[in-house]
Amino acid sequence: MTRKDGASQQDRQQPATSEKLETLNFKVPTSFKKTYKGYAVAQGMTMVDLLREGFELSRARRGR
Repeated sequence: MTRKDGASQQDRQQPATSEKLETLNFKVPTSFKKTYKGYAVAQGMTMVDLLREGFELSRARRGR
């Protein structure tokens, strides 16, 4: 399966660096997950990419 930008699912799962990946595990309400996933899909990005982008925006706004 490919996204609008032509990246395959395997390409999206590869880290931008060679840094080892860890599992980040936390629970959210079902309604939040549905909304979050739907928004990520609508933006043509993975849920992980959306999380990373949101985290970086938050850090920048708060002055790191």
